[in-house]
Amino acid sequence: MKNMLRGVALAVLLAAAPAVAQTPPNVLVVGQIAEPQTLDPQVATAVNDFRIAVNLYDGLVRYGDGTLEVEPALATDWEISEDGLTYTFTLREGVTFHDGTPFNAEAVKFNFDRMLDENHPYYDTGPFPLSFNFSAVDSVNVIDEHTVEFVLSEPYAPFLSNLAYPTGLIVSPTAVAEQGDDYGRNPVGTGPYKFVEWQSNTRVVAEANPDYWDGAPELEAVVFRPITDANTRVAEMLSGGIDVMVEVPPDNVGQFESDPAFEVYEQAGPHVWYVMLNAQNGPFTDKLVRQAANYAVNKETLVEDVLQGTATVADSPVAPAFNWAYNEDLEPYPYDPEMARELLAEAGVENPSVTFYVTEGGSGMLDPITMGTAIQADLEAVGFDVEIETYEWNTFLGIVNPGLGEEADMAEMAWMTNDPDVLPYLTLRTDAWPEAGGFNSSYYSNPEVDELLEAARVETDIEARGDLYKEMQEIVFEDAPWIFVANWKQNAVTSANVEGFALQPSFLLELADVSKP
Repeated sequence: MKNMLRGVALAVLLAAAPAVAQTPPNVLVVGQIAEPQTLDPQVATAVNDFRIAVNLYDGLVRYGDGTLEVEPALATDWEISEDGLTYTFTLREGVTFHDGTPFNAEAVKFNFDRMLDENHPYYDTGPFPLSFNFSAVDSVNVIDEHTVEFVLSEPYAPFLSNLAYPTGLIVSPTAVAEQGDDYGRNPVGTGPYKFVEWQSNTRVVAEANPDYWDGAPELEAVVFRPITDANTRVAEMLSGGIDVMVEVPPDNVGQFESDPAFEVYEQAGPHVWYVMLNAQNGPFTDKLVRQAANYAVNKETLVEDVLQGTATVADSPVAPAFNWAYNEDLEPYPYDPEMARELLAEAGVENPSVTFYVTEGGSGMLDPITMGTAIQADLEAVGFDVEIETYEWNTFLGIVNPGLGEEADMAEMAWMTNDPDVLPYLTLRTDAWPEAGGFNSSYYSNPEVDELLEAARVETDIEARGDLYKEMQEIVFEDAPWIFVANWKQNAVTSANVEGFALQPSFLLELADVSKP
């Protein structure tokens, strides 16, 4: 009853907050880029959703502060068999979910069986688009209450890293059973904050978990407010309506940096912004036309003028942040309109008409409307006829993720990942076409790329694995299934009284150690 009254009081306090443009004491208000799609971490695909989820849940392992290196979380330690096929985890004792039910090996097995076993009674609470991350898992076995074993079908190099990614966060089996398809609106984890409410297009509220195994947060609560329009987010930050704003528009970074009332944060991480090109239908089925598009777009102008130096020009599906896997021998497609025209002529294509899907905002999308308009102008300058269709972020994902099909020829996209395997494996393999549950929405296919990606997944020697990714990048660069655009350095701004805040290279928003005196 006490917690219920506390939640009601908090909701009343927050209802008044926007009107007075002052956030409540000891409550952190975060300006998000969009309304979340779901708070079920195994169903979610967007970093926007994951930024909330990592505060409600824990995984068996997590990324260490400021790194992409794995450290214990709900598992205190683990052993890997010599053949790399069996991972045995010792689980933390005395941990309970926010609904009071115990965290144990049975709960772990439930989570992964739910994602991977089509016969599981709650498999239909999916779909689970990123369960690809655990496709090598053959079985999950309960050894005893606090020991769980994962048996893989083959060695799988990214396994521990993928467990640390939000798809590996552990949900309450009891809550899933009680909520069914509504679980994503009623999340229950073991994390530092407990879910209170989700008012659509208004806020998600989470209060501190006083019994958190890693120490109770200092904040009373965190509120995530979806503010889709970037200018509105900036105005809310300036007026005191929010305490934290993620993804600061490039035009406003300097403004916040020069004002002592704010603190600006930057953190490099693995990010790729690109335009997918439909390789199944329309003019981009021809590699020459795809290459022409890459030559036509002035990416230096996009990076320096539109993004104002907050990013670098991209040339690969592997971000430079993965220095051991990134192919430094590649050079971005130069801005060469004449070469673009020559390639179109060679392809026998004159004034190709294309439909370009552009989003209003979204996780890692930077300044998507301005960027889309600039790309449209560059393409039209060499002979393309480009029609832009603009959509709200969640609507955009709903029409792009199922595949471009015959409806669109191009679509913006950005990924922030934890391993060089993730983006190419989920977006460039033939077996990752949308019909197979992947995100290869442009239907690119190259058997050599497929073979290299599969080989890299099972190669445990990091140097040899890196070489496979580098070879894959050379082929993809030549095939040009995307217009490679930018690698972003993420940023955020907080009010000066926020302490303990840090951006992570994972692009997640971890708030357990944040305070607001």
